[in-house]
Amino acid sequence: MGAPSPMSPFALVDVNNFYVSCQRVFEPKLEGKPVLVLSNNDGCAIARSAEVKALGVKMGAPWHQMQDLVRQHSIIARSSNCALYADMSTRVMTILRQFSPHQEVYSIDECFLGLRGIQRDLIDYGQEIRGTVKQWTGLPVCVGIGPTKTLAKLANHLAKKRPEFNSVCDWQRIDRQRQQALMAELALNDVWGVGPRIAARLQTDGIHNVATLAACDPETIRQRYSVVLQRTVLELRGVLAIELAQESEDKQQICCARSFGHPVYSLEAMGEAVSVYAARAAEKLRRQHSIASGISVFIQTNPFKPNEPQYNQHVAIALDPESDDTLQITRYALWILKRIYRPGFAYAKAGVMLTGLQPRGTVQRHLFRTDPDPLTRAALNETMDRINARWGRGTMRTASAGTTQDWKMRQNHLSPAWTTRWPDIPVAR
Repeated sequence: MGAPSPMSPFALVDVNNFYVSCQRVFEPKLEGKPVLVLSNNDGCAIARSAEVKALGVKMGAPWHQMQDLVRQHSIIARSSNCALYADMSTRVMTILRQFSPHQEVYSIDECFLGLRGIQRDLIDYGQEIRGTVKQWTGLPVCVGIGPTKTLAKLANHLAKKRPEFNSVCDWQRIDRQRQQALMAELALNDVWGVGPRIAARLQTDGIHNVATLAACDPETIRQRYSVVLQRTVLELRGVLAIELAQESEDKQQICCARSFGHPVYSLEAMGEAVSVYAARAAEKLRRQHSIASGISVFIQTNPFKPNEPQYNQHVAIALDPESDDTLQITRYALWILKRIYRPGFAYAKAGVMLTGLQPRGTVQRHLFRTDPDPLTRAALNETMDRINARWGRGTMRTASAGTTQDWKMRQNHLSPAWTTRWPDIPVAR
């Protein structure tokens, strides 16, 4: 811990208001207007433009509770367009890879870059990153640069909040006295990895800002809090404690679950939903070249309607043999559903989870099995994946997934899939 990194300094590149910015790329009329993006079923705010934040709308604010404010300020809402956001994220990350061979994609809208060996002024380099991403995708980004990942994150925060940095902040270019002053102004929540609970606990111990946190003894922090917070303190001091993770780790479990657009009562409709979720989970499983040895299904009514009859059930079983096959996984999921389903309830949500994941190449074949080996359906699954990737999710699906799927979540404000669906591609006139 504390050894120089072959990749430092680090840059943290973050797209500003990512979901809202993606919408504005294809709807320029939204520029300068209050815009927010809603969660599944158009339930609550999950992304806000600066104009909406200025109105005091909090993250997670329920959509139905802000209708007066919506009418008063002409707030524009968009349903979450996951296909658009995923595609735009891929484009941004591909561009950023050209600026450094050392990249860690941290989330859908931000990534770290290792800048060791860049023989240029790093602020100029950061501005070039901003300009390139903006020109090639239309998305605005901010760049924070620091000797550690935590300080790069902190610098990114400053780049975003302080106009004097012009959207690019290099922590190492700030003199020591001003660094201390900035840290003293920043709240504990502004530090990467310090959530509200830890921040509240730190404050009860007399640690009220980033400067006082950085001045704490790391060993005392480890004993009183955790090794994770100890690393944060070290990194705030410029001591490397968190390395760049260049290879994303495979998921240990895969879950696909959604709330329904309206209450679902019948086993048939529940079966359609579970079939869709099972197929999506299997597709994700194959994407990371894994197989699953366990599967679970859960169903539940709406816990926010306590006056209605409540029921929820969750059952997990082994997948025998291990599989990544859509047909096999769907068959098991429906088997579970039939055993946990109870009539007479208004179901609000269902989900499928695959567990016991392992690399596909490690699976042991069975010499004496008489039933079909699902791994022999690899060609069928690959064909399904290719068709759905080219023509849209669900183009080729199991019959049990149904055709109408009127239980799907509400998306009353959904924009077109401008980059992933041929009929929706914008036409230049």
